[in-house]
Amino acid sequence: MNESEHRHRGVDPADLGEQDLLRELETIHRSRHDTLLYGSAAALEAHNVRMADLEAEYLRRHPERPVASGRTRSGARSRHT
Repeated sequence: MNESEHRHRGVDPADLGEQDLLRELETIHRSRHDTLLYGSAAALEAHNVRMADLEAEYLRRHPERPVASGRTRSGARSRHT
């Protein structure tokens, strides 16, 4: 199955309501570790595509989302000084 076929699985992230998008993101992030360790190559590829699509939609909707200073390069460096 190629990438374009994977992209047609599941609801288009642009069609999800805000709460559904957040729930999908939480679910896919929770399942990431198991998929990486135990999923087939096809399962991991599908997971990668779906996760990227969901994250891209979240970022499209929230381009000005708050960023914690500790999650920036300079903020991380200041913790170690």
